[in-house]
Amino acid sequence: MGGFIDRSDCMEPSTLSTPFARLLATSRRETRPLLMLALPICGAQLAQAGMSVADVMMTGRLSATDLAAVSVGSSLWMPLMLFMTGTLMGLTPIVAQLLGGRRLGEIRPNVHQALWVALVLGLAAAALLWLAVQPIFALMKVPEEVASRSAAYLAAVAFGMPGAALFQALRAFSDGMNHTRPSLWISLLGLVVNIPSNYVLIHGGDGLTALFGDWLPAWVQTLPALGALGCGIATALSLWTMSLAMALYTRRAPAYREVSLWHAPTLPRLKMIGELLHVGVPIGVAIFIEVTLFTLIALFIASMGEVTVAAHQVALNYTSILFMLPLALSMALTVRVGNTLGQQRPDYARQVAWFGVVASIVIALLNCALLWLTADVVISLYTHDQHVQRLALSLVLLAMIYQLSDSLQVNLAGALRGYRDTRIIMLITLASYWLVGLAGGHWLGTRGLFGLIAPLGVHGYWIGLVGGLTVAAVLLGERLRRISRAAMEGRHDALGTH
Repeated sequence: MGGFIDRSDCMEPSTLSTPFARLLATSRRETRPLLMLALPICGAQLAQAGMSVADVMMTGRLSATDLAAVSVGSSLWMPLMLFMTGTLMGLTPIVAQLLGGRRLGEIRPNVHQALWVALVLGLAAAALLWLAVQPIFALMKVPEEVASRSAAYLAAVAFGMPGAALFQALRAFSDGMNHTRPSLWISLLGLVVNIPSNYVLIHGGDGLTALFGDWLPAWVQTLPALGALGCGIATALSLWTMSLAMALYTRRAPAYREVSLWHAPTLPRLKMIGELLHVGVPIGVAIFIEVTLFTLIALFIASMGEVTVAAHQVALNYTSILFMLPLALSMALTVRVGNTLGQQRPDYARQVAWFGVVASIVIALLNCALLWLTADVVISLYTHDQHVQRLALSLVLLAMIYQLSDSLQVNLAGALRGYRDTRIIMLITLASYWLVGLAGGHWLGTRGLFGLIAPLGVHGYWIGLVGGLTVAAVLLGERLRRISRAAMEGRHDALGTH
């Protein structure tokens, strides 16, 4: 258990003579552990993204109305899901530090508090999806038929929200224990359940007959096509499957035996819950801020015409897939920094953090190369419209510019989370994304630059993204420099435990 936390007899990088020598020594020791943590996380993220792709593809084949209902519904439940995920991610550095310090007896009660929080968050999210969506649809002026089907879709998804929250809590625990592969396999299991469930529930007996022929029993052929509602049921079923599978795995797997997670329940403890929320809520808010940034940009450019909207969506979807690897490295970096701090080695934790930042630069350069080499081919797979292709390609070129700052900011944030320093990340994210990214991009897109440059349209918004991500990277870099130095100097607040 915790195969990456063993102390080595080798000389620690911090004792070597030059920064370059320290970095080289750290790279030799940390590259493999980081990759073994990050790659399964990346696979799990892709598998969960695959569920959304399956939802869109299968409902789109039934009708445009059902597709619109699922798309509108997803724009409401996904931010809730991501807020829950971010809040429960606060458990990962807590567990990682306890594991690094071999304080295994303290892990179980902390995880139990996270499960209590997850249950409350899941039920609150379900209540919001049941009770609050119709006023939002009225405010958004969603067409009546789309609103009706979307409300049914969200009512079904709501049943899965507690399962989603419990899964995320157990995943955060497993990640903090240096075991990230279970979340990959269980996310793939969720995808395996999601795809056939989607097909059966969305298309009903007619879809099964078209796929397998009319030899199917009469009761199968007469199954109703539930459309968007069926998609919501399939999503809830997948979320609960993942939750129960993760619970069963953490109960049975030898890797968690020393923690005795399911040995006896721990009643709610306000101090531990407060510590989790102190670390986790700023993460959830920061993720929510990021999601709303892209949602608002999409709303602002909606009036610029179908070609612009389509090109924006294509470029954003393509670059978001490449972002999975820097994001996974960020989550792995949280674990490694937390482990090392738990071992009371703040000097080496600083080396690990900055090595992760250097690794994020390498990944950013690889992503830039991939964008440069594959942009034409990949964009042509999304659309055959030449106007959309040309505009999307110009946006991808801007995306190449922000690959570096985007990869840097997410990994700097990941390292800071290892220090359990999350409130400053939230404030930096808010200022950088909304004031620089959104407000600056909106100004450039609609007004230009003080009469010197004409309004740039969608390009202005993407330039705003470049600026916002760059400011975030600079500010987070300075914060990491300060917090890692404070930890080395032994200041108590450097670990986020005031």
